[in-house]
Amino acid sequence: MAHIIVVGNEKGGAGKSTVSMHVASALARLGYKVNTLDLDLRQRSLGRYFENRAAFMKSSGLHLPSPTNHDLPEIDAASLKPGENVFDHRLSAAVSRLEADSDFILIDCPGSHTRLSQVAHSLADTLVTPLNDSFVDFDLLARIDASGEKILGPSVYSEMVWNARQLRAQAGLKPIDWVIVRNRVGTQRMVNKEKMERAIEMLASRIGFRIAPGFSERVIFRELFPRGLTLLDLKDIGVKQLNISNIAARQELRDMMKALKLPGVEIDF
Repeated sequence: MAHIIVVGNEKGGAGKSTVSMHVASALARLGYKVNTLDLDLRQRSLGRYFENRAAFMKSSGLHLPSPTNHDLPEIDAASLKPGENVFDHRLSAAVSRLEADSDFILIDCPGSHTRLSQVAHSLADTLVTPLNDSFVDFDLLARIDASGEKILGPSVYSEMVWNARQLRAQAGLKPIDWVIVRNRVGTQRMVNKEKMERAIEMLASRIGFRIAPGFSERVIFRELFPRGLTLLDLKDIGVKQLNISNIAARQELRDMMKALKLPGVEIDF
């Protein structure tokens, strides 16, 4: 049975699609059959990433190891029973079709609270939540006092994950492995950075998630998107000498993939 990875965070700009593309492409490069779903039906950042990748491979004549992205199937509303939600059926139908032909299914959620996102979280074997190193972003996970030292209680996104965990428990499924990926962490020791670190560690033990390193703020990610490329594709497209920033970003990807601890995955890039 396919292992389902859900990349979710209800706040936009946290780097969900960048993380999704790199995780899915890294797994494909390692030889796994990876299928992806983009649940942001309006913005479609991950879907656009794959369209750009296909166009680049066609124009350059290159074949790059790639996941396969899929649109959600349409469901005839007339076939639904009273009270059933069409989005539930679109997502469950997509996952059912892909499970038999996938090692991993990666689902990229929108940066907002939607029915599709709720359902996707309940399907997650591994939940990856990219989080910018900011108390503005942290507020989505938990409320904190003015000093930034005391957690007052879980916030809306954590409550949604809790509900997803309850649904899985009721269905007899294994618990969600929730991983917070810390993006855009500053390189210098600053007061805000240290407070964020303490707050996340306190919250991790309180509501049950693991912490993984993420990506720093780098120009390379904005440059790769129009061609649908990832850090692992650079040598394939003829970049013979990686600069220091690119090498550091590649190491960040390696560290993140190792920290996710996906079943059976050996990181050798």
